[in-house]
Amino acid sequence: MDFSRRKTGFLLSIALFQVLLIVQVAVAQTSNDERRQRHSEGYCAMYDICGERSDRKVVNCPYGSPAVKPDELLSSKIQSLCPTITGNVCCTEAQFDTLRSQVQQAIPFLVGCPACLRNFLNLFCELTCSPNQSLFINVTSISKIKNNSTVDGIDFFITDDFGEGLYESCKDVKFGTMNTRALEFIGAGAKNFKEWFVFIGRRAPNNMPGSPYAIQFLPTVPESSGMKPMNVSTYSCRDVSLGCSCGDCPSSPVCSNTAISTSNKGATCSVQIGSLKAKCVDLALAILYIVLVSMFFGWGVFHRTRKRSRSFRMKPFTDAAEGGESHSLSRQKADNLPMQRLEDANQSSTGVQLSVVQGYMSDFYRKYGLWVARHPTLVLSLSVGMVLVLCLGLVRFKVETRPEKLWVGPGSKAAEEKRFFDSNLAPFYRIEQLILATIPDALNGKSPSIVTEENIKLLFEIQKKIDGIRANYSGSMISLTDICMKPMGEDCATQSVIQYFKMDPSYDADDRLEHVNYCFQHYTSAESCMSAFKAPVDPSTVLGGFSGSNYTEASAFIVTYPVNNALDKEGNETQKAVAWEKAFVQLAKDELLPMVRSRNLTFSFSSESSIEEELKRESTADAITILISYLVMFAYISLTLGDTPRLSSFYISSKVLLGLSGVLLVMLSVLGSVGFFSAIGVKSTLIIMEVIPFLVLAVGVDNMCILVHSVKRQPLDLPLEGRISNALVEVGPSITLASLSEVFVFAVGSFIPMPACRVFSMFAALAVLLDFLLQVTAFVSLIVFDFLRAEGRRVDCFPCIKASSTYAESEKGIGGRKPGLLARYMKEVHAPILNLWGVKIIVVAVFVAFALASIALSTRIEPGLEQKIVLPQDSYLQGYFNNVSEYLRIGPPLYFVVKNYNYSSESIDTNKLCSISQCNSDSLLNEIARASLTPESSYIAKPAASWLDDFLVWLSPEAFGCCRKFTNGSYCPPDDQPPCCSPNDTACGLSEVCKDCTTCFRHSDLHNDRPSTAQFRDKLPWFLDALPSADCSKGGHGAYTSSVELTGYESGIIKASSFRTYHTPLNKQIDYVNSMRAARKFASRVSDSLKMEIFPYSVFYMFFEQYLDIWKTALINLAIAIGAVFIVCLVITCSLWTSAIILLVLAMILVDLMGVMAILGIQLNAVSVVNLVMSVGIAVEFCVHITHAFSVSSGNRNERVKEALGTMGASVFSGITLTKLVGVLVLCFSKTEVFVVYYFQMYLALVLLGFLHGLVFLPVVLSMVGPPSRCIRVEKQDERPSVSSQP
Repeated sequence: MDFSRRKTGFLLSIALFQVLLIVQVAVAQTSNDERRQRHSEGYCAMYDICGERSDRKVVNCPYGSPAVKPDELLSSKIQSLCPTITGNVCCTEAQFDTLRSQVQQAIPFLVGCPACLRNFLNLFCELTCSPNQSLFINVTSISKIKNNSTVDGIDFFITDDFGEGLYESCKDVKFGTMNTRALEFIGAGAKNFKEWFVFIGRRAPNNMPGSPYAIQFLPTVPESSGMKPMNVSTYSCRDVSLGCSCGDCPSSPVCSNTAISTSNKGATCSVQIGSLKAKCVDLALAILYIVLVSMFFGWGVFHRTRKRSRSFRMKPFTDAAEGGESHSLSRQKADNLPMQRLEDANQSSTGVQLSVVQGYMSDFYRKYGLWVARHPTLVLSLSVGMVLVLCLGLVRFKVETRPEKLWVGPGSKAAEEKRFFDSNLAPFYRIEQLILATIPDALNGKSPSIVTEENIKLLFEIQKKIDGIRANYSGSMISLTDICMKPMGEDCATQSVIQYFKMDPSYDADDRLEHVNYCFQHYTSAESCMSAFKAPVDPSTVLGGFSGSNYTEASAFIVTYPVNNALDKEGNETQKAVAWEKAFVQLAKDELLPMVRSRNLTFSFSSESSIEEELKRESTADAITILISYLVMFAYISLTLGDTPRLSSFYISSKVLLGLSGVLLVMLSVLGSVGFFSAIGVKSTLIIMEVIPFLVLAVGVDNMCILVHSVKRQPLDLPLEGRISNALVEVGPSITLASLSEVFVFAVGSFIPMPACRVFSMFAALAVLLDFLLQVTAFVSLIVFDFLRAEGRRVDCFPCIKASSTYAESEKGIGGRKPGLLARYMKEVHAPILNLWGVKIIVVAVFVAFALASIALSTRIEPGLEQKIVLPQDSYLQGYFNNVSEYLRIGPPLYFVVKNYNYSSESIDTNKLCSISQCNSDSLLNEIARASLTPESSYIAKPAASWLDDFLVWLSPEAFGCCRKFTNGSYCPPDDQPPCCSPNDTACGLSEVCKDCTTCFRHSDLHNDRPSTAQFRDKLPWFLDALPSADCSKGGHGAYTSSVELTGYESGIIKASSFRTYHTPLNKQIDYVNSMRAARKFASRVSDSLKMEIFPYSVFYMFFEQYLDIWKTALINLAIAIGAVFIVCLVITCSLWTSAIILLVLAMILVDLMGVMAILGIQLNAVSVVNLVMSVGIAVEFCVHITHAFSVSSGNRNERVKEALGTMGASVFSGITLTKLVGVLVLCFSKTEVFVVYYFQMYLALVLLGFLHGLVFLPVVLSMVGPPSRCIRVEKQDERPSVSSQP
């Protein structure tokens, strides 16, 4: 992504380009030769200045004269710059002053590495002033300027050893402002010394940077010429005495001893088996599966053999032996009880011995059912009235839409760091962006280059329309120039290819395409390629879809408009920007999109406020889909609650009004939950309004179906109040168990730190609780009314209308009807098949295999939440995010922020941070540079731009064009800036205004090249206000204006300062997560090492922090959720056996769901974690009812499974599985992918897995290792009411 903040650093580069220009001029000026040359020691090849080109570049005289002894003053001057030049010299004072003024522009780039600087100066000192100049300089051509002979070309004989030594000492020296190498500016990015020499020696056209005459660097001299190559000794940057930093010289011994940080990517254990490579966890699980299946099969064979043996010996008691139930009558028979006991048993009936809690619950529901059936109006009024009171809180209803309030927890470390950064340094700027790309070729799939004359013209047309945008804000018309970022205070820092033309369509360029291609290679050195805002434009920030540095093959233009940001999100500055952004997006949709597409190009765009605006639109995009989902569920509920449709009586037996009433109760529970939390000041979210009604309806419908079906199963000869009472006794405990489990599970989600998910869980937990309470109160009352209506032959939906008496005959079987088709299938087909021993083996083997496979697959789930998923599928941002991943070649800016930096002379903090000479080898900036050498693990793309390094260089006496002062002690700018140079001057020299300016300090004023506390304090504001230019590229204005917090710095402590670098391109969510983890790990290590407080900051950290520990959060919350269900089951059933089986099935459903997530590519984030937590609660429905029915059934395990499936299997399938299924299926038509992925796909998987585990795997497990039956023999004369299991 083109994070244009680096553009402010580019301002400094303008100076660098001119450095190249003047350095080359210096080379040219000092070269002189004449046809009458003498090549011997003590002779010059060029001497004095004989002319000046039209662009005011001076050229030397081609006079081969003897070297001249300088006067004492000139000699001392030469010695200060060229210590290798002693005795006679081949330069005049004018030549030396020219040399000095030219090299001063290069010094700021190289002063951080004294070895490089010394070698660089020696090259030009020898060329200009060496007394043996004629031995290695040969003038090859002469030109005339005003009748004076001047040098037009020379051969410079120089050994490869010197060239190699020079290049090796300088190749890694960095220029902090631009986060790049100094050679990019003073060597055009040369890859070796020969390329560097070619750049230095080229003859530049008028007004272009470079030498005024040609210099050809040659390694060998002609035979018999008497010449020999220049071979002054070079200094290695590895020389500790010259103090090159680790960042400038990674091969330095002090650096090589420091270990590079280890890879952030943990090594993955794998095993090679022939040509197959498998993860260790996969292999371990495969072995475990083989062992488990073998043990299970062996146990099964042993069990069957043993059973057959016992059956042969005790054939009369075969059935009893199969049961194995210690509390059943069958086991009593198997144990050869006395005949008298059997006779007594014949005088008894079957009852259920419930747990203490279940006993209390059964007694409560028995009495409560009778009371509700007798007072339905009172119960309905009280229950609904209480919830309506909660709904009064809706008057304080508010919706939270701010992303930072939805997805960032209050204790977030990243949020706190962002607040610190924004308040002490500067808020990260707003980004408006356009991406134009070519369409891939249909045959080879390769995209053609976008760099064409026609497309460059298109960019100018687009820019004209962008400049014409006028947005109305409070009566003022806002344009781009009103809000854009202006580093130098004049022009917008727009990042675009047309910056190479100064944003001017009339820019004088003979061939635009040729000029652009030239700028791609010389953007740091060519003044003609300088942007309108006076800084270089890196091609990698304005182009996309290229490899390496092959910019000409780029398939995309990237145009970025950095816009000023503000702390106050509701203030005028922010609102102005938002108003302009809306007009920008509208223009892009209405005009730019058709314009670009007409040129057979793709077009995508985004503004800073686009995501928030699209999320708001999303809230209404799926309203119809969600409404249809509710209607489908309502229709299904109405059908499933009623009897089998019969033409003669469907208007009586249907339950449409009851279903509608149940749905209204669900909605009322949701409103009550929202009202309660609104009353206490908790804001709602869009996801609550869209998902919770659906969730509660899906959960609530289960209990509605189970209650109605249970009442319908009761004998018709019982009065209605008896049927209601018996139904509540039969299903009340399991409904309570399931509902409480769901409430506890949803409440667990409130421990998730992300506000949106925490609030969602809180609202859902209360909504489910209210729904449960309304179901056992208001809905039971409605059941009473509905059955009274049906028995009174009143029409459904129109209870005032009474049907004819002919309905009486058809209604006789309302309670004693035959079991439905589904119930008969469950009992007569499904259960017998599952009871087959071979089927049991297959079921267990398959389910265990998928569970273990899911464990292996779950390790492949990646954290994150793709931005395009949360947006509507028709959003214009969908294409934009795809293009960002495909085309951008630069990552987000990364800042390392230092708190409480002590710059006093007594502190060593300065050397702990900087990376120039005499800085610690393990300093922060050296460590950043070292980490950038391993970008695949550190995710750091390049060394950091250092205001501290540049400030220390700017202060240095060697950089004599930078920190200067007038005689009155005030700041004196460089000679090429006002007031030293008039803006109207085409070239600047020594002016009268600034002729008396001197450097701020002499070497004797500094201690080990470091300023004192007072010097640091006084000059830092000068540095931050200094403009970069050719004479001093290290000025801090623009590049570092917001890098240092000056408030309170007078005390010797800088509260906050930052050092900017860049992440590598981040294309996937996992890249963002890993880059943040790597940066934090790096900062923590360096902080501990330096004993300083340092933290990393990037604009995306606040939203990705959650993913650093998302697995830990997920596992803890899931463990708590499953534990809560286990405890609730244990408390209510008082059976460790039963609770353990439920726990096992829940865990398998959960694990399998995570396996499906991995298969479908669903990422782990707060939304999916909440879904997983909720899945525990929803999955309870599939387990609890079957298990409860099994525990209260009599007979052996197979018979009890058959009985449980016959009574509850149909309800679980029709009331739980199908109800959820029909509602979930509608969500696949959602326009927002987040609904499709996280609600349709995950809920569909949950429903199918719950169904398979609840109605296939669980019955098999119960038939094999189910808990003992709670059925006991109760004497008939015992008048205690019993609960009969239904046949």
